[in-house]
Amino acid sequence: MAIDVWTYRETLGVDANKANIVSGYSVEALDGSIGKVDEATFDAGSAFIVVDTGPWIFGKKVMLPAGVVKSVDHDDETIFVNRTKDEIKSAPEFDDSLAQDDDYRGRLGTYYGAGGAGYRDWD
Repeated sequence: MAIDVWTYRETLGVDANKANIVSGYSVEALDGSIGKVDEATFDAGSAFIVVDTGPWIFGKKVMLPAGVVKSVDHDDETIFVNRTKDEIKSAPEFDDSLAQDDDYRGRLGTYYGAGGAGYRDWD
């Protein structure tokens, strides 16, 4: 089955009208906390979250395609992603001016998507 790395899993029940509700949520990798959601988009086929890593990666931000989101716990205000801290740290550096750039998104999609270095299936 092909995975669209830029689309949230249907089972998450994300709502495009509530994109701002996850801002500030904690983000947990498979092996621990990576920061907080700075921004989220729910655009069909191009959705992503931007995570402010704080001191963990010297205050940098990372862009994670929606497809890496494994689950969302609204009660605890936490988003769980299906990647390790090292996979996220080794991803292409985030540049907000390139967020909609096809080449940049292509590199991220390859990294996080099927066949990419950081690829991990849903479960």
